Amino acid sequence: MIRKATAVWQGTLKEGKGHLSTESGILEETQYSYKTRFEDGKGTNPEELIGAAHSGCFTMQLSAFLAEQDFPADELKTKSEVTFKDGAISKSHLILSAKVPNISEEKFKEIATKAKESCPVSKLLNTEITLDYTLN
Repeated sequence: MIRKATAVWQGTLKEGKGHLSTESGILEETQYSYKTRFEDGKGTNPEELIGAAHSGCFTMQLSAFLAEQDFPADELKTKSEVTFKDGAISKSHLILSAKVPNISEEKFKEIATKAKESCPVSKLLNTEITLDYTLN
């Protein structure tokens, strides 16, 4: 399987602008710029998109692992905080809130850690990936 996305940029880094589009059409010429990346501008940025990809991938992987162990989740909600510092993405911190009936804290931690380590985006990032969770 190959998924496609396209970036178009015009101009210099600070004065230029660009747009992003995805094969699915969910992003269609979505604006991004210096302001959307480093200041407060309308549009998106690469770090935000990596965070969305990472939180989505991890949450799907966790759902699969929980179901395999007969602990289907009522709800999994994951936020990703991506750190961009000194010209590099240095960290993706996952913050999870989970509603999973009849699971012990120990078992949940084991499955969540396995999902963090094995989701395809975690493997791709090859950076420090941390996880906080709340089991309700």
